[in-house]
Amino acid sequence: MKNIGFDIPDCKKIRVIVDTDAACEADDPFAIVHALLSPKLIVKGVIAEHFNVPHSMEDSLAEILAIKQAMSTDFPSFMGQTGPLASDSFVSEGVDLIINEALSDSPYPLFVLCQGAITNVAMAIKTDHAIIGKMIVIWIGTHGEAPCPAPFREFNAGNDIEAANLVLKSGIDLWLVPSQVYTTITIGIAEIKRRISPLGAIGRHLFENLMAYNFSDGAGWTQGESWSLGDSPATAIAVNPGCGHYKMIKAPTVADDTSSVEDPDAPDIRLYTDVDSRYILEDLIAKLELFCEEC
Repeated sequence: MKNIGFDIPDCKKIRVIVDTDAACEADDPFAIVHALLSPKLIVKGVIAEHFNVPHSMEDSLAEILAIKQAMSTDFPSFMGQTGPLASDSFVSEGVDLIINEALSDSPYPLFVLCQGAITNVAMAIKTDHAIIGKMIVIWIGTHGEAPCPAPFREFNAGNDIEAANLVLKSGIDLWLVPSQVYTTITIGIAEIKRRISPLGAIGRHLFENLMAYNFSDGAGWTQGESWSLGDSPATAIAVNPGCGHYKMIKAPTVADDTSSVEDPDAPDIRLYTDVDSRYILEDLIAKLELFCEEC
């Protein structure tokens, strides 16, 4: 999207669609910016995902537009489903984007980076099963390999359990980043203040957006002066699938309390068991620094 001073061979590039509940808390914008600044990723669009409260998809879209303004750049942005599958049967423009890109004849492989509920991908599968086998979905969600009792209600799967199980059972090529992994992307607010906030309008936006959320009623789960940039592995794994270890497992079923339940007949999926948090954070910060230099 924006020049950061280097490129990579065209044969190594991939198409990506970012699917994000960008307004639900402060980590999504970091992952979106990371994707936009990665030369390997041809960003075909950023889709607003709901987070199961009224107008949350629209709020996510507003945050995506705020990122556009802060970066002084343009990229395609789309409305997604307005709520969980059970409450929204209309096929959104974001779902159309997923289907059209999956079925296109582009030579670049397609990855969908899911940073929230997985409703938009689920609706795309319901609408056109032909997309199965045509893309890779990287999803930040669930408690991972079954059996696993829920240590807490997993936010992304819990916001649309029907959609989660539809995708998990669909046979789509799914790379799953579970709660035990995405919660390890820890950074101090002091580091964000010192290293990211000085980096132009987008650095200020990332910091100020995080600080506003940290003082909100929704931030009771945080530790106070640190943050888990839990959505960033979706971008980092697309850039470098080897930035963590993974294994193949049977896809779990997500129970009502978001526990992972065994299903021996489920399809195989890729499960990440760890990721290199410092690689992820340093790659993001270095690209922001390069972007700021080129502005």
